[in-house]
Amino acid sequence: MTRITVLGATGSIGQNTLDLVARDPARFDVVALTGGRNIAQLASDARKFRAQLAVTAHDDLLDDLRAALAGSGVEAAAGQAALIDAASRPADWTMSAIVGAAGLAPGLKALEQGGTLALANKESLVTAGPLVIETARKHGARIMPVDSEHSAVFQALVGEDMAAVERIIITASGGPFRDWPRSRLATATVAQASAHPNWAMGQRITIDSASLFNKALEVIETKEFFGISPQDIEVLVHPESLVHALVGFRDGALMAHIGPHDMRHAIGYALNWPDRAALPVARLDLAQVGSLTFEAPDHARFPALRLAGEVMARGGLAGAVFNAAKERALDGFLEGRIGFLQMANTVEEVLSRIYPDNGLIDAGFSLDTVARADHVARVTADQVMMDAAAPHS
Repeated sequence: MTRITVLGATGSIGQNTLDLVARDPARFDVVALTGGRNIAQLASDARKFRAQLAVTAHDDLLDDLRAALAGSGVEAAAGQAALIDAASRPADWTMSAIVGAAGLAPGLKALEQGGTLALANKESLVTAGPLVIETARKHGARIMPVDSEHSAVFQALVGEDMAAVERIIITASGGPFRDWPRSRLATATVAQASAHPNWAMGQRITIDSASLFNKALEVIETKEFFGISPQDIEVLVHPESLVHALVGFRDGALMAHIGPHDMRHAIGYALNWPDRAALPVARLDLAQVGSLTFEAPDHARFPALRLAGEVMARGGLAGAVFNAAKERALDGFLEGRIGFLQMANTVEEVLSRIYPDNGLIDAGFSLDTVARADHVARVTADQVMMDAAAPHS
């Protein structure tokens, strides 16, 4: 049996992972499941899959989790140390689906076990790409991409020589605001930004998709995972969300990955690699699809992609600063402190204020240095948002 752990089991990626595991239970031994505040779901899944350990990230919910698991034989725990413990338990395959920078430390601990890390937490590579890649190399672990775009690139490269790759193109749906003028974007609400036209995802990643910050993170992730130069990474807006990525080769050929917008494809590929198992996803009828459309992204309306380019040019811990500022700006939007367009303004101002501190940006990669950059960026983002809200004389 394959021993598996799911970090972030109660989110969209985690639930899709468990959906696949439930279809072939004889293959899998569930070691640990972790989640957030959805204790009912976490406890239900821990019981169903007979997990050894269930962990909530929130210390104040430990009693609730223990009560929900009473009599099941499943160990209950809470807090950051417990998340690290869950990731430390021997597993052959670990899904890293904790949202945000919080997923970095557990993901690194899972890599230290030498198994396969199915990486849905893109922030790990954005904030600390060299550290993640080196940890995997040092411990003989394998990283399998689970973002649909990076899974698509990975699949298009099977049997190919990276030296022959000329460019990588990842696609973006354009989100719910693809055709909105900038003047209307200024008044976009949280509810409008939370309604993705194609994908069923959590609220935070859905809003990041609406602002194209999610795609900006994925551009940086592409650079880190595949070792390709930033200038060789392109983004195309593709409203149908069926072509997930394309790889261009030096002979002019483009290898495209086409599939339904269902995360179980990328998850299933990582779960069954190097085999291709039957998956419960829709089969495309291209005649019914009829046509596929592509357009260039509008950097004026959606500056996140431009900011990602600046981050990659700066290097060092700029990715950690970028991600932390983005997370706090999103918090500000959700809390009604800033408008939709002010998220990008906030991130750009944080980068501007922090960048002269080369001692921070160039401090090298460790959990401590990444955590420090993350903290400074969050504090700076809060100050930027306060400054923007203050009345001007």
